[in-house]
Amino acid sequence: MSLKQKLQEDLKCSMKNKDTIKKSVITLIRASIKQYEVDNRVELGDDEIVDLIAKQLKQTRDSHEEFAKAGREDLVSKAEAEIEVLKEYLPQQLSEEELNEIVISTISEVGATSMKDMKKIMTSIMPKVKGRADGKLINELVKKNLQ
Repeated sequence: MSLKQKLQEDLKCSMKNKDTIKKSVITLIRASIKQYEVDNRVELGDDEIVDLIAKQLKQTRDSHEEFAKAGREDLVSKAEAEIEVLKEYLPQQLSEEELNEIVISTISEVGATSMKDMKKIMTSIMPKVKGRADGKLINELVKKNLQ
């Protein structure tokens, strides 16, 4: 079953179960897929859909942080629920230890020695962990290992 079909089936189930958060998140994902397909006149595959979901997850996490800073607990809990729904459609996330191993091996592959090589390292790492890790965490690990 493709990711699009899974989203369609889950949307039906969430409507039957009156799960408003899941329904709204899936509707948002499907709308962004449709918008991308119409704008670019392409049919998205599972990999591209995962990229869109990862982008949505990043935006929701950023919103979560802002809501927490503003003390909006109602919106913080809603954002947390949305994050959990979005994670269901992404591949299994890598642990920090696994990411650190990838970062270390990539640093040695690229021959990086200083922070000037940051772009080279990040461009090499991101395809390896596509959809399975947060870019901020990778960035922090690269900085830590270069120091």
